[in-house]
Amino acid sequence: MTSPDDIRFADLGLAPNLLKAVEALGYETPTAIQAGAIPPLLEGRDMIGQAQTGTGKTAAFALPLLQRLDLTRRDVQAIVLTPTRELAMQVATAVRAYGRYVGKHGVHVLPVYGGQPIHVQRKALQRTVHVVIGTPGRVSDHLRRGTLDLAGVHFFCLDEADEMLNMGFLEDVEWILEHAAAERQIALFSATMPGPIRRVAERHLNDPVDVRFAKQTRTVEKIEQIAVRVSRHNKNEALERILGVEDHEAVLVFVGTQRAAAGLAEHLNARGFGADCIHGGMTQVQRDDVVKRLRNRRIQIVVGTDVAARGLDIDHIGLVINYDLPRDPEVYVHRIGRTGRAGRTGRAVTLWQPREQWMLRSIERFSGQQMEQFPIPAIEELLERRRARMIDQLRAIGAETPDAFRAWARSIGEAEGLDPETLAAAALRLAWGDEPLHAPAGADRHADAHAFVEIVLPVGARNHLKPGTVVGAIAGESGLPGKVVGRINMRENVTFVEVAAAHVDHILEVLNGVKIAGRVMRPRLAHPEGEARPHKPRHAHGGPRPRGKGRPGGKGKGRPRAGGKGRPRAGGKRRPPSKDRRR
Repeated sequence: MTSPDDIRFADLGLAPNLLKAVEALGYETPTAIQAGAIPPLLEGRDMIGQAQTGTGKTAAFALPLLQRLDLTRRDVQAIVLTPTRELAMQVATAVRAYGRYVGKHGVHVLPVYGGQPIHVQRKALQRTVHVVIGTPGRVSDHLRRGTLDLAGVHFFCLDEADEMLNMGFLEDVEWILEHAAAERQIALFSATMPGPIRRVAERHLNDPVDVRFAKQTRTVEKIEQIAVRVSRHNKNEALERILGVEDHEAVLVFVGTQRAAAGLAEHLNARGFGADCIHGGMTQVQRDDVVKRLRNRRIQIVVGTDVAARGLDIDHIGLVINYDLPRDPEVYVHRIGRTGRAGRTGRAVTLWQPREQWMLRSIERFSGQQMEQFPIPAIEELLERRRARMIDQLRAIGAETPDAFRAWARSIGEAEGLDPETLAAAALRLAWGDEPLHAPAGADRHADAHAFVEIVLPVGARNHLKPGTVVGAIAGESGLPGKVVGRINMRENVTFVEVAAAHVDHILEVLNGVKIAGRVMRPRLAHPEGEARPHKPRHAHGGPRPRGKGRPGGKGKGRPRAGGKGRPRAGGKRRPPSKDRRR
């Protein structure tokens, strides 16, 4: 029996012109996904291939695709769908390279994607094009305009299908497949297999060959994995302390939703961390700019959804933080695989809540490695790390300090009557800032699990509110540092804000009547169950004073008018609520 290591490309049934291209590119033996996928695709079978980025899956579908083309025809015969513009261009380059010796003039390949003028692509499609490689949105756009015809297309490839799901392209993918000819071949490649992807395969693939391999754990062997137990109330504080203690050139923080990515990035910026976000709701130009700034070391932290797991190939990412646990253990492996690259070691920190312990155990079983449990870094540990960094900076600066600065220091000491130790201490105090040099006894607020409470502000996303505005308003009106604000949960019309319990009365008092995002604040406390209860400020009459339209005798909405929405009209049924009320 032939060992997988002994298989050569010549054993897979590829044509001589394709073998010549493979040899010219310097490939000697096929990868596991290539050896498993190429033979059934050459036979015309549908296929599901589960493979990660970097395993050679492009050649796995590109070589069979090229071998089955009829170059005597001028129409499009194959379509490859990719989640991003970058991947479309990358695949197009690879297909041209593999097809360099196919036919007299080679294979005509056209990448189509958003961001490029559609009339340029339309003109190109009027000429000879054998293979179209593009994003689902732009391919479906061409189909609707009639500039692309599926009549001659016999091969479809869905590359990184789970990524297309994450970016919201699944509806376009299904629409394209529903308009394809009945006799067509489909190859679906995906690093993970969530439910919606399995359903697409069941609906559109015909008796597919399943090409997958034993789950690999090599991607996490060089990564130190740490788990930190947190409560819902102290996740932001835990993240800030971890970022303060850890020392890495670049950090990826993974969250579950687009809104959480944008909100957490802004929260970190308000705390002095250089951060930005990346997610599927951003334009490609915006995402490219974030990646470029991280690569050029102009920012250190990127907060992202799982979309970022495939789009960021940056060697100096030394730390990955799972702020929110993924819903699939496979996704966890892909997340932390963004660190420990190019032969370096990596570090991954996962924040988990007690109710998520089952997922933590699932991840450990899947990865084959147990996470080391660590507590949230204490304040003194944070300060110690900051002192150590300052000493390193002083050592580096001191070795290169010009003589002019030494002379200036001597002249200041002589003129002001300051001895060198006092002068150095004053400079250190100036550089350190207002924070204490050491943590006071009992200062670590995480000893109390209920140190934060939630308040409700009557303003939300509809008012174009930003988390930084909330932090700035609370800090500015109360005179307290921004760290008294915890997690911010913004909804359409209201915003839930965690604040330090020791200062909640003061914060509620100073915010009352203040305008935030154009709305007058009437802050309220929230019940533990999440139902809001009003904050009742004291006044001369000893009880809460009614405010707003619900005041007795005012024009409030406390009692429905006759024939209004609140009671049935005579002889009729109750009027259904409006759309606004149903929401």
